[in-house]
Formats: sequence, structure tokens, C-alpha cells
Amino acid sequence: MKLTPMDVTEAGLALLSALWDHGPATIRQLVDRVYGQGGASLYATVQKLLERLEQKGCVERDRSESVHVFTATVDRAELIGRRLRAVADALCGGSLTPLLTHLVEGEGMSQAERRELRSLIDRLDRKNR
Repeated sequence: MKLTPMDVTEAGLALLSALWDHGPATIRQLVDRVYGQGGASLYATVQKLLERLEQKGCVERDRSESVHVFTATVDRAELIGRRLRAVADALCGGSLTPLLTHLVEGEGMSQAERRELRSLIDRLDRKNR
């Protein structure tokens, strides 16, 4: 099944974030990282979420041991890019400009963030010359 940007639920994002932040993990480790201590129902929920993420190509499972270990196969930047593109397509006719303008103006970027953004734009301009 091909992953589309909005196919990952908030619960799936929480699991992916734990995998991105801490690396490969078992179901039990993910339950502890995302939910604190959990019981059998949380374990079953995480197991089902991981199965769905695996079907979508977002995680892979190492079955070489008795306890399976899951690894994220999509990185955070790629998923962010896909989701932002989907929002731009749906709300802005495909243009990123209104989306970026709102983020920059509406969120009150710090001076450091504005410098970082200017530096990024300058690097992209130099690269495209």
C-alpha cells in the first residue's frame, strides 16, 4: 500500500516520533515510551497501529528474534514535507507561499529562527545559480 501524507493518524505519529527520537523498539518499549506504563489493551492497540504503519510502508519489523523490533522506514523530514504539500494542495491551490507566509507571520518567529530562515533562503539561492 502506498503511503499518502495524511494516512498517518495522530496515534501513528506518536509511535513514529518515538522511533525517530529513540531508534528501533519493541512493542513493549513503544507502549512505555508513548503511554507510560500500560496494560494489555494498550499493548494490543500499539501492536495494531504498528501493523497498519507496516502495511503503509512507514515501519519495518525485524522478525529474527522472538520479540519483534520495529524501525521507522520513513523519516520525519519526508513525512513533514508530504503533509505540508498535501495541505498546500488542499488549501492553497498547490502554492506553498500562503502557507509559509501564515507560519512566519502568525507564529511570531524569534530572531534566531528568522536568521536561520534567511540563511536557508540564501543557501538555496546560491545553489540554484
